[in-house]
Parts: sequence; C-alpha cells; structure tokens
Amino acid sequence: MNDVDVQYKNDILETIIDSAYEWIVVVNTEGNIVYINKNYCQFLEIEQEEALGKHVSKVIENSRMHIVAKSGKEEIADLQYIKGNYMIANRIPIFSDGKLIGALGTVIFRDTKEWNKMNSHIKSLMPKLQTYLQDWEDNNGAKYTLQDIKSISPHILQLKEKVKNVASGNISVLIRGESGTGKELFAHSIHHLSPRSHHPFIKVNCGAIPEHLLESELFGYEEGAFTGAKKGGKKGKFLLAHGGTIFLDEIGDMPVNMQVKLLRVLQEKEVEPVGAVKPIPVDVRVIAATNRPLEKMIEEKRFREDLFYRINVIPFKIPPLRERPEDIPHLTDFFLEKISRRAGKRITMIDEEVRNVFNQHSWPGNLRELENVIEAAVHLTDGERITISSLPESLKGDPKILIGQLSLKEILEETEKRIIERTLEQFHQDKLEAAKALGISKSSMYDKIKKYRLETEELQA
Repeated sequence: MNDVDVQYKNDILETIIDSAYEWIVVVNTEGNIVYINKNYCQFLEIEQEEALGKHVSKVIENSRMHIVAKSGKEEIADLQYIKGNYMIANRIPIFSDGKLIGALGTVIFRDTKEWNKMNSHIKSLMPKLQTYLQDWEDNNGAKYTLQDIKSISPHILQLKEKVKNVASGNISVLIRGESGTGKELFAHSIHHLSPRSHHPFIKVNCGAIPEHLLESELFGYEEGAFTGAKKGGKKGKFLLAHGGTIFLDEIGDMPVNMQVKLLRVLQEKEVEPVGAVKPIPVDVRVIAATNRPLEKMIEEKRFREDLFYRINVIPFKIPPLRERPEDIPHLTDFFLEKISRRAGKRITMIDEEVRNVFNQHSWPGNLRELENVIEAAVHLTDGERITISSLPESLKGDPKILIGQLSLKEILEETEKRIIERTLEQFHQDKLEAAKALGISKSSMYDKIKKYRLETEELQA
C-alpha cells in the first residue's frame, strides 16, 4: 500500500471519528491526551491542538482516564460530572502485544436526561418481545404497556408521547377520566417505561376497601396491633411497593381522615404501620386516578386541597370515547379480532347498520362498554358477520332516546344474560361445556344461571 492510500484511509478514519456522536478521548500511560475528537473539544471550549499533549485532568473535569491508563481496569457506564451535568462515560484500557499503552474514553450519553430518554425508548419496544414481556409480568404487577393503548385519536397519541416524557421521573401523576376510558393502562405504561420497572407495581382500589381496613391495607400493621392481627404483622401496600410504583385508583373515594395520613406519607416519605413505635422510610412513586370532580369535592370539603396539589403534579386527562369518534371503528375492529380469536370463531365482517349504531351511541361506559358489546355480539352471532340482531336490546333502538333509560350495569347484565342463554342453547344445556366456551368456572356458570333465573326442567335435572 503506497503513502497516498495510507493518507487517504487515515483522512477517512479521522473524519469519521471527529464526526462521531460520542465524545472521544485517548490518553497514554502517563495520562497525557494523544487524541480528542472535535465534538468533545467544542463542548469543552478548547482547541484540538491546545488539548493534545496536556494531562487529561487539566482538560476534562473529574476525569479518571489517567487512572484507567495505569490500572488497565475498564470502567463502563460510569457517572461523571462535567460542566454542571452528570454524564455517562466508558473508559477502556488499550493494549498492544499484551502491553498496556493507554486508554480510550467515550461519553455515550451527554447527560442523564439522554440516558433516561433512551432507556424509556428501549423499554417501549420491549413489549414486542412477548416472552420477555411475560417474564416481566410474572415479576411485577404491571400488565399493560403503551402497545396496549390502541387509538388513532390525536389527543390519545399526544398522551402516549407524554407518558414517554414523564416516565423517567419520580414526580406524582394524576390520571383523570370517566370509567372505562383506560386510566389503568396509562398507569401501567408509565411504570413499565420508568427506571422503577424492575420493582413492584402495586394497585390499590381506594373505593373498594372498607374504610376501617384502609389504613392497615395501605400502611400495614405490627403483630398484636389489634384483635385478629396476623402473627408477625403484615406489610402494607406502600411497603410492598418500595422501590417501585403504587397506583391509587379511585383516589376520590378515599375518606378524608385517610387523606391526611396519605399526605403525611407523601411529604415525609415514611409510613407508620398500625401499632408501630416508629415510622419506616419508603421510596415509592405515586400514580393516582379518579373519575370524580376533585375541584368540586375540595369546595365541599370532601377532598383535601393540599393532597390534590401533591398528587396533581403531572395531570393526564383522558377524553371519553364519545369525544373521539374516530376511535370507534378502529377499536371495534381491534376488539372484534381479539375476541373472535379468543372465542375460536371466524367472524370477518360487521354490517354497516351495526357500525352506524356504534357511531350514534354515546358509549357511557366508554371502551369497556364497547368491548363488552362486541364480546356479546361475537358469542351471539351464528355466522361470520356481526348483524344488528346480535346486539343488546339497548343498542337496537335510537341511542339518543335510550340515553339515561338504562344504566351501564343494566346494559351489561342484560348482555351477559343473553350470552349465557345462547351459549347454553349452543351446547345443548351442557353447563360445563358452556362455561369452558365462555372462559368461566362451572361454579360461576351455576351462579349466573341462578342469578338470571335461567333454570329449566332440563337444567335442574
């Protein structure tokens, strides 16, 4: 190879290294800089020629390059404080013929925000690897990810981007929206993309736990704290979530006296189990959700204003399905494919008449109601298409007239009754086979038959 070719290749290599996204520096065993790329020099505000030959500690703040060049021990992904920011640096010893001749240093992420952003981005892709996702679900309580939030609505897509931006922090999040809009999916997604994702995700439904049990459920209790207390005591939800995330669902239903105790936990970052003599430090991120009008409740003294501002650091407002009509056909097709596959049916079409009914309906139960209606239609359809006869009675008339006549509970109960009736007919009143087809236990099938008074002489035999 002639000198021209060597110089040509050297020029190419130098251009590539100088233009590299990472900042690069090379030192000899004495710690003197023998190479530093232009990007690094621009950040350090020093000319390349001026840096060459100087001891690295005189050029780069808090450098350990000279130490690695002496020890020969690499340092990977180490935090280094440079010009007001923590940056993530690699330091790798260089050997030639088995002899240590210096060290190579690179700054991969120029500050910790870049690292957190990249970390969140990588984690957002992980759910596509189903085996890996299942392993995660088995080891923490978060089941859903951004991939599970199906929408083409610009508002929802903006919220999904917002999740990526806030996931890496520790600040509290308040998710608001009507029942069935998918608040829990957003809570799970924030945890999955956060640095806490390998720690627990603990959900607490504040409205489902009796008031007299809520304190011990949240904060735990010591042995002998009260009559009936378990031997050895019990860890509360906050301690179970230590290092991870606690999701306080329906926080608007929390009694005022418990709101005071919760506020203290959030302020002091410690919990005091019932019967304990001293508090226990706890590190949790709080995500809360509600469908209640908290501002009005504050005026009525039913929700503490100071707690509201503590949990409402980053607000998420999820619009109801009726305010994003573009999602109705999109979600209809998604639910149809998912439910048909699960039910083992081949349903490929939905009549235009059915789609018109869906587009006119107000969907008071939001996504949950839409999914339940489609599940009912799948089980009630004999052919390969969803027709108007497959829908609940409440959807067959003029939806505008029916608004307010039936509650969501009544709609769902009516739908469930019809599904069970049709399934029993399909399996010739064989309750076990019908239960298997619907994915419920035989005892649940008996309970529902009794609830809806579906017993016949044949069933009772």
